[in-house]
Amino acid sequence: MRWYPHVTVAAIVERDGRFLFVEEDKGHGPVLNQPAGHLEDDETIPAAVEREVLEETGWTVAAQALVGIYRWRNPGNGETFLRFCLACTPLAHDAQRRLDDGILRALWLSPDELCAYRLRSPLVRPCLDDWLAGERLPLTLLRTIG
Repeated sequence: MRWYPHVTVAAIVERDGRFLFVEEDKGHGPVLNQPAGHLEDDETIPAAVEREVLEETGWTVAAQALVGIYRWRNPGNGETFLRFCLACTPLAHDAQRRLDDGILRALWLSPDELCAYRLRSPLVRPCLDDWLAGERLPLTLLRTIG
């Protein structure tokens, strides 16, 4: 049997000291996450994060930098996730856009306000903390070959 990690993308989107999050219901009550999702076949990592942000929040963003790459093994089910977190700039918002199934709402929070919410996974806070610490790597590191 072969092992495959789930390759995911997540966005750090900052505006006036507040960060874009999604509140979602995964069947065990509401949780908070960055706009995030799975990388699709034949999709670049920056394109994937821009798509996920739009689908989950109605915001059009531009990917600017790589914040970090995170590996987490879910102790509950043994699945491994490899998350590419990108810093994005907000460009425009479509308030009429229907959000992905399971997304309750998009909201802007300060880092302190995030503490009042249950997080979807232990990947959420380190992504934000690394952004706050100034972690930014060029997107040219994320190369697609072929």
